[in-house]
Amino acid sequence: MVHCPMVLFLAEMLHGGGSQTTHLLDCSILCLLVGIIFRLPLAATVTVPSSNCYALDNSSHLYDFTDWIGHPFEYEGKDADFVVRFCKDVESRSQAGYVDFGRYATSHYFVAGSGSLDFVQNFYNGDLQNCEYSFDKMGRTAQLNILCGGCLNGACKGDLGCICNISYDKSACRAVVELAIPCVKRGPRVFEGFTVGFHPRSWVYNGMTQLGFEKLDDQFSFGVEQTSVALYLTAISSLSGLVGKPNFKVNPKDGLEVKLSGSGASGSAPTTLSPSILIVNWRCEKARKTPYAVNISIPVEGYNPIEFILTKSCAYRQGQENDAIRGWATFGIFSCVAIVLSTISCCGGFIYKTRVENQRGLDALPGMTILGACLEAVSGPRRYPLGDDISANFVDQASWDRSTSGQGTQRTAERRYGSI
Repeated sequence: MVHCPMVLFLAEMLHGGGSQTTHLLDCSILCLLVGIIFRLPLAATVTVPSSNCYALDNSSHLYDFTDWIGHPFEYEGKDADFVVRFCKDVESRSQAGYVDFGRYATSHYFVAGSGSLDFVQNFYNGDLQNCEYSFDKMGRTAQLNILCGGCLNGACKGDLGCICNISYDKSACRAVVELAIPCVKRGPRVFEGFTVGFHPRSWVYNGMTQLGFEKLDDQFSFGVEQTSVALYLTAISSLSGLVGKPNFKVNPKDGLEVKLSGSGASGSAPTTLSPSILIVNWRCEKARKTPYAVNISIPVEGYNPIEFILTKSCAYRQGQENDAIRGWATFGIFSCVAIVLSTISCCGGFIYKTRVENQRGLDALPGMTILGACLEAVSGPRRYPLGDDISANFVDQASWDRSTSGQGTQRTAERRYGSI
């Protein structure tokens, strides 16, 4: 039987002193609902840990050992003590001094193990003295074989683990350490090899959202003038079919119109050689001082979803994308209608003046009378000679005789020239 004192108290508050049977019934129903709710699988986003001290097991689940960084594990030997500082370095301590067996640098040095080993951690670039001929002159190195739990020989009884065994390879200047620790709680399942961003190392790398893109941050905000953002999705070809169609949520809900397009929005399988493109189209419907947050989630079958946040600044309201197209379309329609009506009017006027008013030529065209009046107004009035100077309006007799005689002479010369 499930005991729910808090739920029983809520039932009493709701019914205000009803029967005990009613209370028990309400308690059972509410307990059942609460049990169903808490049994639902909650898909959490996978964010890269804040340090490089993490690893993925053989089932791609994340183990974050950030809290273990620098924790010392000591092993007392005959000639020297061996000390492992987790995710930092490995060294041998004796009265002769300290001998460095390598340092931990990147997450690539922390990988899943095989067989009875859960994880393997490597340390490189230790002391070079007496190891000058080591591989690539890397000096002393160490390999840390991690067991989740206790040592196989039962030597480790501490709560925080201990070193089970150490073996040396003097020819290779290498130490192999077996360490048993109580491993941290298993984290979400990571879809390895999956990337999202402007380039493969941008926002989501190796299936984990990079720090800063899992929360709202003005540093990664896009301006109001940028109406779209293109993202590239890549995945391992053998697992690319597990990627589903992305979805999004906008906070706040009203004020920003968001649409997803491209091959990535249709759910096409992304690969490394042929990435799929996810285009985020957004438009500011309302101006807002603080940016809008767009939480994009990409589901992956059998894995935790890929999630990251983009922000959009809306300093002013943007119009519809097709407003300009609609304006030009309206202008084109009105222009066509005006041209057709003008052509019909001109043809009708020409036929009317030709048939009814019996006009011909340019005079029959509609508007020619108005055009002639306008041209006459632009050119100005014509000048005529004054009425007092009447003699100027006629040619005198002498000039007439001269012109007549000149014409006769010219004609005679022309006739003579023609007789030749």
